[in-house]
Amino acid sequence: MGNCISNDAMGTSEERSKNKDIEKGIREDREKENKTIRILLLGAGDSGKSTVVKQMRIIHNHKWGTTEIESYRQLAFSNVLDGIREILSAMRDDLDLEIMEENEKYLPLVMKTAYNVKDGDPYPPTLLEPLTALWADPNVKAAYQRGNEVALPDSLHYFLDSLPRLWAPNFQVSNDDILHCRARTTGMTETTFKSNDHILRLIDVGGQKSERRKWINFFQDVTSILFLVSLSGYDECLIEDRDANQMQDAMQIWDGICNSQWFSRTAFILFLNKSDLFEAKLKHSPIRASFPDYSGNDDDVAAGKDYFRKRFVSLCQKSKKEANRDVYTHYTTATDTKHLKVVMKAVEGPLLFSQMPLIYVPDPHQYHSR
Repeated sequence: MGNCISNDAMGTSEERSKNKDIEKGIREDREKENKTIRILLLGAGDSGKSTVVKQMRIIHNHKWGTTEIESYRQLAFSNVLDGIREILSAMRDDLDLEIMEENEKYLPLVMKTAYNVKDGDPYPPTLLEPLTALWADPNVKAAYQRGNEVALPDSLHYFLDSLPRLWAPNFQVSNDDILHCRARTTGMTETTFKSNDHILRLIDVGGQKSERRKWINFFQDVTSILFLVSLSGYDECLIEDRDANQMQDAMQIWDGICNSQWFSRTAFILFLNKSDLFEAKLKHSPIRASFPDYSGNDDDVAAGKDYFRKRFVSLCQKSKKEANRDVYTHYTTATDTKHLKVVMKAVEGPLLFSQMPLIYVPDPHQYHSR
């Protein structure tokens, strides 16, 4: 009997110890959950969502692995070759432009030859001369200036202006190169960062129309929506629909998200992105041509930015129910690390507002609309 009592007592002690461990684990999980901020990145394709994620890795000193660096080196090559092919195809099929006669000899090398850059391989040496000559062709440049008509990549000039550097035998991609690399996002990618004593989870989903039906799968337990809009898209068509305007498409998405029952208590942060491209574009493409109700001067960058900011804020606050909703807006250039670091520091205000008491002071590029 004594042995039985002793074993029972020991068993009870073990059970209590296990229960304490379980309870401790539950408390730790709950504390971790309370300190986790889930940020869902939304926006149309080519708005800069993936660039923001890459910038956050740079800002938080998350080093690129060797495999990642090599992958981006190969992606940079694909961006160059695919981009020049898109320009040449658009010239032939849509823009009624022809390359200079002396450059026609390069077309077979660029348009019809298959290239496969493997790990560690230099870029094909035979392509440097053709790409350099074609990019210098005035009609190719004219076609690129009309890229808004055929949805050409707006960052293509970054690589084409750097061809000798890219074709150097010892070329390695820099952070700037990685930020300018473009690849279509499909499905969902999640990246986690530590910010003070909180954990930030950035959830990036594809922005093309074919990807948007998947968004609802990630709506649950979202702390904040970070919505990106390409300011320079005010006169651009969509890759998947050349009859649609990129900015109008973004407004339609934003309207639906802001007024969704899923996000009635969610903080909204709006990045009006690609400010640098927007400023450059205003010199030759007036806003009024695409948005007739715009009343500012054609070359007034500040007025143009403010016009689109107000359009988006009004969509999010159009009903009485949402009239007092917090909307934090920033003008951004996602490829500029120093600038985005300042912006993301300011963004921590609305992100942490529901987590801890703080005094929020906006930066000069930020607007808090109520």
